[in-house]
Amino acid sequence: MAWILIVFLILLGGLIAPFGDILGTKIGKARFSILKLRPKKTATIITIITGGFISSISIGLLILVSEEFRQRLFVDIPFLQKTLDESKRALIPLQEERKELEGKIIQKEKDLNQLKNSIKEFRRGNIVIKRGQTLFIAEINSSSNIKKDLTKIFNEADKFVRNIVIPNNKEAKNILLWRPSDITKIESIAARGGNWILLIKSATNVLKGDNYVFVSPDFLENKLIVKKGDVITSSILGESDLNIKSINLKIKSLLRETSDEIKSRGSQVSEIKTNGNFVKEIRDFLQENKKIKFKLEVVSLRDSKTVEPIVVEINILKIAS
Repeated sequence: MAWILIVFLILLGGLIAPFGDILGTKIGKARFSILKLRPKKTATIITIITGGFISSISIGLLILVSEEFRQRLFVDIPFLQKTLDESKRALIPLQEERKELEGKIIQKEKDLNQLKNSIKEFRRGNIVIKRGQTLFIAEINSSSNIKKDLTKIFNEADKFVRNIVIPNNKEAKNILLWRPSDITKIESIAARGGNWILLIKSATNVLKGDNYVFVSPDFLENKLIVKKGDVITSSILGESDLNIKSINLKIKSLLRETSDEIKSRGSQVSEIKTNGNFVKEIRDFLQENKKIKFKLEVVSLRDSKTVEPIVVEINILKIAS
């Protein structure tokens, strides 16, 4: 059937094509004009229309005779178009994921390059100061002479860092390098009033013997973190915890929780100091009081501000059954 249709279309095209050519020639000779066009252009248009007529008949016959062609034209093509549209929509989140992954890869490459630079620095010499390390801490009281206080702080910080980086060079001075904008920032914040803590941090890794140290400032409000007598954290224990091993684990856990708590309040201290022989007191308490519930409380022994030490004791209390 398909071969018969193909032969028929070839014969039909062969018959109609000469007819269109003859028709175009006769129209050209007759000087016939359409829409005020020149006869030659009119003949060309007639020839084009004839060609289109051949194509239309061919497609019409294919639709009429071939069920497979109708299936492809009216079912498969729309289905493929719909599938293509759905695929494009599904591709959008994948493209977004790709961008996100590319961003992560770029960040990882930056981290890798930074690590490579750090390794190179380690190979070149001994790192005595790490990037981001706090070099000097100073309290600024805005009620005093700001300019004078800042000059004193900068000189003390410079001397402190010199003793770390170039301890044998007694003549070196002003090895701390500041950005002018950082100095302006320090002065403007200090001039606002109130009490502040100035943290001077290293902007780069520093090797022993380097002549300069790039630094950047960080300002914190010098606020009260805990008051004397404040219960910072606490925990309740039952009968199953009435043994030295459980008590020691609970005390360590409480002190970790206390450290996290004071940091969340803004404290800059790295460790908590404990006072008193509270372990012995707890043991004595347990010997006298068994089969009860009790509470451990971490209590502050002093008022402590942002950079001041946190000193605590652990108290044990009975809980009414």
